[in-house]
Amino acid sequence: MLRRVATDLSLGEAAQALTVSVDTLRRWDRSGKLRTTRDERNRRRVPAAEVERLSARPRRRRNASGEALSARNRLPGRVRSVEVDGVMGLVELEAGPFRLVAAVTRDAVEDLGLAPGVAATATVKATSVMLERGGE
Repeated sequence: MLRRVATDLSLGEAAQALTVSVDTLRRWDRSGKLRTTRDERNRRRVPAAEVERLSARPRRRRNASGEALSARNRLPGRVRSVEVDGVMGLVELEAGPFRLVAAVTRDAVEDLGLAPGVAATATVKATSVMLERGGE
């Protein structure tokens, strides 16, 4: 954590402490995410308390083994069906109003003990989402 400093930091010092760009801090200031002051030459100054506030990181979620996860989209539910053929399997999960189908290896099905009625959590982390027109 950042050492408490009694004075304000320059935009460059604050950006370095927060590991973001100066342009990012300017955007945050304009949008209200960052509270700045102005010095006698009208330069932005960042109070040390603001840097400390923005340095606080949310705790990562933990999986069943206690390891941190970066994924935020976790859908707990129950396995509806499991179809295994060769080295692959399809697992259908009912998570609230959602039904998800995951293609996983046979080893994963066996290692996790996936079977109808078993509680499981789908963790979704994707860099893109594709949509197809139709369905109504």
